[in-house]
Amino acid sequence: RRMIAEHMTLSKRTSPHVTTIMEADLSAIVRHRAANRRPFAEKGIALTYMAYFVAATALALKEIPAANSRFNGNAIVYNKRVHIGMAVAIKAGLLVPVIRNAGELNLQGISRAIQDLARRARSGKLGPDELQGGTFTVTNHGTSGSLAGTPIINQPQAGILGIGAIAKRPIVISSSPSLLPSADDAIVIRPMCYLSFSFDHRILDGAEADKFVSIIKSTLENWQ
Repeated sequence: RRMIAEHMTLSKRTSPHVTTIMEADLSAIVRHRAANRRPFAEKGIALTYMAYFVAATALALKEIPAANSRFNGNAIVYNKRVHIGMAVAIKAGLLVPVIRNAGELNLQGISRAIQDLARRARSGKLGPDELQGGTFTVTNHGTSGSLAGTPIINQPQAGILGIGAIAKRPIVISSSPSLLPSADDAIVIRPMCYLSFSFDHRILDGAEADKFVSIIKSTLENWQ
């Protein structure tokens, strides 16, 4: 806990934190997961929602390189590789094992890596090198029912994505662009999720940070 406390305090003291939150309709990935869980299981792989979030994040990091960077003195250093840290809760607190080259893995490869790292993190079998070198972090605080949060950046990274609980919620869909009520409006029930992106304001401004989250949201909502 002392090490975690020191790291969190350092992060808040180092980076001017800003958090932006968007909501995503996860109907497409819920359907995709339902159709592919069995084929994945036959290969010994658990297909979790986390794999979709990591895949979408890896794509967004390629599109917005600043989100995959770090602030170093008077310069911003851009990372060529996408190494995504995944927060895993253990009895003593949190570990963040790293999925190496996540941007080069397909959904099956990401799922296999998540399963392996999470299992070994909880059994205390991770090597020190597997906890280092991440360029971005994803944390799924929604597993305990949390809807939205403001996660603290894992230094020296530029940001961290928080994933809220997936829950059925009523939303309004309409073919009309107007914000006024119309006959085209319909209230439907969809699996929704809040995406919270805490970012270092020295590196990213609001517009670029929002674009980053928008790419993740669009990827999830239009999953192929």
